[in-house]
Amino acid sequence: MNHVLQAAMAEAGQTAESLAGQTGVDPKTAARWISPGRVPQPRRRAQVAAILGRDVSDLWPDVLKRREPQWLREWVDWEREALALRWFEHTWRPGMLQTEAYARATLAGEALTPAEVDELVASRIERQAVLRRERPPLLTTVIFEGVLYQSAYGNRELMREQVQHLSECATLTAVQVHVVPKDVGMYPGLGGGFIIAELPGGEHVAHVDSQASAQILNQAADVATLSRRWERIRGEALSRTQSLNLIREAAGSWT
Repeated sequence: MNHVLQAAMAEAGQTAESLAGQTGVDPKTAARWISPGRVPQPRRRAQVAAILGRDVSDLWPDVLKRREPQWLREWVDWEREALALRWFEHTWRPGMLQTEAYARATLAGEALTPAEVDELVASRIERQAVLRRERPPLLTTVIFEGVLYQSAYGNRELMREQVQHLSECATLTAVQVHVVPKDVGMYPGLGGGFIIAELPGGEHVAHVDSQASAQILNQAADVATLSRRWERIRGEALSRTQSLNLIREAAGSWT
């Protein structure tokens, strides 16, 4: 519970409903801001702080300690607020389901200092906290089968740990993992990974990977294109049970 925000609202005579009306969000969204780990988007934080006559750093002190890059923060805010996430990866395990060692391996060879690598890895692991909430978002992921067998610089122990971790995550109630088999041939997923988040107000936003900085999309036409692509990719994937069996088989191959 964000007791500082709760007290500030009471002192200012504000409720979730009144804040919602003044900031243009759904009352349920405003009510969630009091919950632990629920941080409004930057523009909303500034609005709420102004309404309550407080500094953003007083209401959400953790914002100043954030580890993710500045350009990613808007997406992480949406990710924390999302009711559902649809995540496709053709070449990696989804970041939400990575071990620390695997996350670190994905950054090997980049032009980063050890401290910068530590910060990026910590940020990625911290984002996984949404899956441990009392009411986590529904995370549906689709991965290409080849990802299960792709070596991490020859480190078999790292890969065994990662694939076993993936199989454990795949049994969680709020997590669904589907695998596109290697023999599917050419399919829409060859274009690269992306994530679509469903927000409480019904809107959808997306994160698209690339070799440079990822794109954060909130235009309806762009998100609709990705949603259609998601459905085509999902149609090529195995069922949840079949996928879990395949993941467990892959985990055994790394022993």
